[in-house]
Amino acid sequence: MQRRLSKTEKGSKNKVKAKKKLGRAHLKVSRRRNDWVCKLASRVIRSNDLVAIENLKVRNLVKNHCLAKSISDAAWYRFREWLEYFGIVYGVPVIAVNPSYTSQNCSNCGQKVVKTLSTRTHQCPHCGYVVDRDENAAINILKSALKEWANTVGRTEFEVSREIPLCLNVETQALYGNSTKEKT
Repeated sequence: MQRRLSKTEKGSKNKVKAKKKLGRAHLKVSRRRNDWVCKLASRVIRSNDLVAIENLKVRNLVKNHCLAKSISDAAWYRFREWLEYFGIVYGVPVIAVNPSYTSQNCSNCGQKVVKTLSTRTHQCPHCGYVVDRDENAAINILKSALKEWANTVGRTEFEVSREIPLCLNVETQALYGNSTKEKT
């Protein structure tokens, strides 16, 4: 549609028609993306008792011309907005964690293991722990979020173990009683 628009003659009625058609197509894509992000965020919030995310500066990530289109298409910032909104609506804490060294630190022993972006497996020379790089980062993010959450709730005796259950349903029910959010 953009190519057709560029080929039309300036000032013609066909140019106006092509412009309107292109605008409707962009609007349709935008609405579809927002709908998908909204539904996904709702599903994530309703199926978890705590959501931990990295506090990424999307504006700075989009400056990388290789990643800009993918990040914009995935609507990372909009997804975070919807997560925080549904977190308030359903009473689920959404905790943004500082992203520094989440994939570099070992989730087992806490030692820093420097690796390049092309290295996809985390292998700790200190404790011998081997796991996928993304899984290691996810565990580190969850540990940081749980520590932050425990500090805000005022529970100082809360200890984060190495084996963290991804569903914290039992613990939050013990703290708050029966959950009032919808179960799917």
